[in-house]
Amino acid sequence: MPDWLQIVLRSLFFLVVLFLITKWLGKKQISQLSFFEYVTGITIGNVGAELATKVEGNIVHGVLSILVFALAPFLAGLISMKSKIFRDLVEGKATVFIKDGKIMEDNLKKEKYTTDELLWLLRSKDVFDLSTVEFALLEANGDFSVLLKKENQPLTPKDLNMPMPSVKEAQMVIMDGKILDEPLATIGLNRYWLKTELEKLGILLENVFLGQANSNGELSVDLYDDKLKVPSPQEKPLLLATLKKCQADLELFALSTDSPESKEMYSKNSKKLQQAIDEVAFILRN
Repeated sequence: MPDWLQIVLRSLFFLVVLFLITKWLGKKQISQLSFFEYVTGITIGNVGAELATKVEGNIVHGVLSILVFALAPFLAGLISMKSKIFRDLVEGKATVFIKDGKIMEDNLKKEKYTTDELLWLLRSKDVFDLSTVEFALLEANGDFSVLLKKENQPLTPKDLNMPMPSVKEAQMVIMDGKILDEPLATIGLNRYWLKTELEKLGILLENVFLGQANSNGELSVDLYDDKLKVPSPQEKPLLLATLKKCQADLELFALSTDSPESKEMYSKNSKKLQQAIDEVAFILRN
């Protein structure tokens, strides 16, 4: 048998052996890597070390072995796209650790995790009370995912039936003291708006290292001089205070007037304004 064919066959054989060993070790050993990436990574490193330190080794054979190990995960990825059975075999499946609030002890043993390690995983997701967890699983790549019980999940505007406008990602509009026009246009703003905001903050453009704007028309800047403190914008808190004052004035007018029609008008509009304040207060406070 030719030497090159022996190298190919030996490489494929050890690839299968290392893959089976890694599967047996479980997901703890690979974290973000897939099984094939983990196996081929350490093997290619070992082959490279052998070539670098073993002078009498055949470099061509070593390169051939590395190519085999590098090509294997590529081919495995192509086959995985076509076959779910092969994908589950190569990449593995997620393992459920907590289901309906109950710990699946058999699955913990299968993946070689202790109770302490499970609690550590939960703490890494900012979960310190096991009773708040509805569902938790160990992903195929070693990540840990947690679903809290409904009553322990954070409250969202959707839960309060509060419609929210779509938000575009914040854009870097100033870099090294220069205005970036394309990101400004992306969020529907222009140079005039930017210069006006800088004037409100009392900052010169050439003093700005980085400036970022969001779709709500809010500008945050970082200056070259770290000793200078950027004043926080006050428009929103002032607007909220003004709205509250108007609502209080309407209530005062309703109490001070003797006209039933005026009293009803003031009271009605006071309630409408209070409803509007309740809906926008959380935005104006931030």
